[in-house]
Amino acid sequence: MLQQVQNSALVLEQALSKVRWRILPLIVLLYFIAYLDRNNVAFAKDQMSADLGFSAQVFGLGAGLFFIGYTLFEIPSNAGMYRFGARRWIARILIPWGLLAMGMAFVTGTASFYTVRFLLGFAEAGFFPAVVFYFTLWFPARQRAAMLGIFVLSQPVANMLGAPLSGLILEMHGIGGLDGWQWLYLIEGLPAVILGVLTPFLLTDRPSEAKWLTAEEKQVLQTAIDHDDTVITSNREHSFLSTLKDPAALAYSFLNFGMVLGIYGLGFWLPTIVDEMGHFSDFHRGLIVAVPYLVASCFIIWWSRRADRTGKRAAHVAVSLALAAIGLLGAGYTLTINPVLALALLSLAAVGIFTAIGPMLSMPASLFKGAAAAAGIGLVNAIGNVGGFVSPFVVGWLTDTTGSTKAGLIFLSASLAITAFVTFVYAGRRPEGNTSLVRTAEKRKEMI
Repeated sequence: MLQQVQNSALVLEQALSKVRWRILPLIVLLYFIAYLDRNNVAFAKDQMSADLGFSAQVFGLGAGLFFIGYTLFEIPSNAGMYRFGARRWIARILIPWGLLAMGMAFVTGTASFYTVRFLLGFAEAGFFPAVVFYFTLWFPARQRAAMLGIFVLSQPVANMLGAPLSGLILEMHGIGGLDGWQWLYLIEGLPAVILGVLTPFLLTDRPSEAKWLTAEEKQVLQTAIDHDDTVITSNREHSFLSTLKDPAALAYSFLNFGMVLGIYGLGFWLPTIVDEMGHFSDFHRGLIVAVPYLVASCFIIWWSRRADRTGKRAAHVAVSLALAAIGLLGAGYTLTINPVLALALLSLAAVGIFTAIGPMLSMPASLFKGAAAAAGIGLVNAIGNVGGFVSPFVVGWLTDTTGSTKAGLIFLSASLAITAFVTFVYAGRRPEGNTSLVRTAEKRKEMI
């Protein structure tokens, strides 16, 4: 019996190793491109605002409108992904989003800026929750925080590499009769179109369809996934529509909202925050902006794996968001006094924000299975990404009103602190937030 268990564990690890190497590199690359396309507006801000006469509030609203389009089509998009499969649906998302990202180069004023940003969000809607749901088909629940951590690593890496890259592209001003910000959108939008054409040939929808897994590996992997779905989700296989009213799904939606406030508040306004430290060229500013993301990328996978190993995901999220709140608050008070200390505090904030994402999203991803999982993950991401609209707009309004980003950083810090506390209190008492509760229950059953 012991030998059989050991053999199954070995086969499972072999299967998971194949899955990781086959799926994760492409998924990480796709999200790298997605994050680059949604955030490059932050680097184009100064040139666009000067050319088109945008105030900080106009820019913040336009940046945030992406998330209104994203939110409105998020749940319907996830339904389409569940119906047609990840391969085709992700390709359907990639191609129009790439074309619209390139279309940002042809914005001529406030109305077209608002329109294209809204449509870009509409086109990209469903990509992130589609990937989270896709992971539920390939990885057991107890390993999802770690896998999501690898996926989420794309965010700081995109900003880390995208910052100096965007700075260089912005210096192409005048080439071909185009401004630097126009080249930025054209060059960084094109990869999404190319990858959209290739994705249907590179992804596999489910383990049962993977020709690169043996029959035994498919069986052992599916058994492990089904086991975790049973003990953690308690077989919460609701209908797609009924899941949208589930109290737990709604609770995680608002927790995600609080976290997203910090993600995009930092992402969209970090270049502007760096401007308050001194005067830099576009390229040198990009190098400074890259520092917090470089620091954050060093901790994401370690923290996500630790959350899986201990089972205390809610506690890990709470600690991360509390650190982010401290970092943003401290940066708000040191920006104009000690730029080096402010950069260190911004790096602490980035570490906190990005290490929270994997453990946070692994919790709702473990709540449901089947169509209910597609609906629940879509709902969590849809409501959460409203924070992507609120955060840039509120920070922009506070910046215009006060003349600095300090008030905006205080707002973001308070939001993250509240989210940290509520996550610890609510999710820490639930099996998906503290899987040690599940392990304890299983041991009791074995003793009986």
